[in-house]
Amino acid sequence: MNDEQILSQINALVEEEDALRTRHDEASLSAEERARVERIEIALDQCWDLLRQRRARREFDQDPDRTAVRTVETVEHYQQ
Repeated sequence: MNDEQILSQINALVEEEDALRTRHDEASLSAEERARVERIEIALDQCWDLLRQRRARREFDQDPDRTAVRTVETVEHYQQ
């Protein structure tokens, strides 16, 4: 996946998340909708991580195509 494809995926996920959240207030989301929002948030974290990896590799003259999506466990447990 190239940077444009990743950004397109990010935009699609953000639009879906926004649609879910604006359609209902947070308290009235169904269990299925809440689960979908959680999956979207995780997918967004993975997309942003992949994009950062690609940019870092490019910055240091390395092949950005040698990056891979990291596991949920990895991206969800970063120290802020």
